[in-house]
Amino acid sequence: MFMLLFVIILGKQQTHTALQHPYLGKPWVSGPSVALEKEIVDFHCQLFAYPKNEPILLRLFKEGDRSKLLALYTSLDGEPGVFPIIIKHHHEGNLECVASAQNNTLIKPTTSNPHHLKVIVPVKDAKVVISSGKKELFEGATLELHCQCQAGTHVTYKWLLNGRPVSPSPLYYVSDNYLRIYRTNSEHSGSYACIAFNQYNNTVFNSTSPGAVITVRDLVSNPDISFTVLKQDSQNYSVVVSCLSTRGTPPVTFSLYNRKDLVANMTVEDRNATFSVPIVLDRHLGWLQCQADNGDRTAYSQWMPLEVVPVGGPVSMHYDYDIGENFVVVGLRFYCKAAKGTHPRFQWFLNTTLLYGRGSFYYVVEQPPERSVLLMSVGRDSAGTYHCQVSDSFDNATALSSKRLYLDKEVLNRLPVLVVAIVFGCFSFIIVLVSICCVIGVVFSEFTLFPLSSLVIGVELCFHGKIPDAKWKKNLFEN
Repeated sequence: MFMLLFVIILGKQQTHTALQHPYLGKPWVSGPSVALEKEIVDFHCQLFAYPKNEPILLRLFKEGDRSKLLALYTSLDGEPGVFPIIIKHHHEGNLECVASAQNNTLIKPTTSNPHHLKVIVPVKDAKVVISSGKKELFEGATLELHCQCQAGTHVTYKWLLNGRPVSPSPLYYVSDNYLRIYRTNSEHSGSYACIAFNQYNNTVFNSTSPGAVITVRDLVSNPDISFTVLKQDSQNYSVVVSCLSTRGTPPVTFSLYNRKDLVANMTVEDRNATFSVPIVLDRHLGWLQCQADNGDRTAYSQWMPLEVVPVGGPVSMHYDYDIGENFVVVGLRFYCKAAKGTHPRFQWFLNTTLLYGRGSFYYVVEQPPERSVLLMSVGRDSAGTYHCQVSDSFDNATALSSKRLYLDKEVLNRLPVLVVAIVFGCFSFIIVLVSICCVIGVVFSEFTLFPLSSLVIGVELCFHGKIPDAKWKKNLFEN
């Protein structure tokens, strides 16, 4: 009974309180979801439940930030609030309308659901920023570019290399306004530009950056080293050392070392440098090495001995041959070699005619410094006397000659005397051996009673390899 009375009293008290404090409904905010910067846009805030004869204050805020009022409106008798706003970039985000009684603090304020606004700021003044640092880099380094705009929101980017679009690939990593190349090479050199663009309704805004010129330098390769010998006069000689790298972006600095001592260096705009070094013949003067550097690392050649030995005899010449059908010699290879000499020059002669390069029946193959090879086919034109001469490539005053050798098709295909003697001797030996076998057969046959038959049996054994059968012997006996 007591509890029932308590509930009735509490209900009456709440009803009285509700009548004393009018209810304020939740406002509803509306307006565009996308707006252009500097455009004037109206947002609306409306109440569907509100106290009568009570002015309601409607205020527009960014969600989570009540310190900065965007707009306000006083509504009477449920009149919708209108907020004309000049759109700025910072307006982007969730907007909310807060409703409160202007003169009655007992009425609790209410807040609308958020309304999202996207603000389009037209792109302006795009430029390429090299995030990785330098405009010049070496192959293998990472290149990172950033497309930066002075203004612009909700921007889409495209990259160009020398005016051609760059598409994402294993070589090019494109993410928003970033372009990244992890292992660069010289093919990635060129002018990089970006295009930034955004859109509002049917209007497209775009900005193209100036080109940023990127140079990717190829690392210089290990140089090849070689030298040629020059005769200054009868007593003085020098070598011209060549340092050559097959790849690498110029300029390249070449340095020549003799063991640990620097001989000379120079910077060139190509990948080849030459150095002159005085020498003394027949003396080992050290070991030479070329070093090449184009800014990132130093590349090294093999070590080469600095020694020049003049040509010395004897000069040997020999040959081998190829055999075709019917065991006929069809091709020859002559080899010419001097006993010593580091820089020989070979010359081939047929009779008194110099053979060089490629001819109708021959081809000269140089294999310096060891030897020279003369390849030739056997025919009417190739018949004659052959010899080779060897001289120093830097001094042809002295030439050493090999022995002369006459060759033609008949000589090459004629059997040597030794071979003929061996074949004839073998044939004679076989004849003698067969004769001995015949004599032995006659001696050991049956000769006592029938000497004639024994003789016949011996002959049969010698020439037919068998003894006559018994029937044949019987007929002979009866006769």
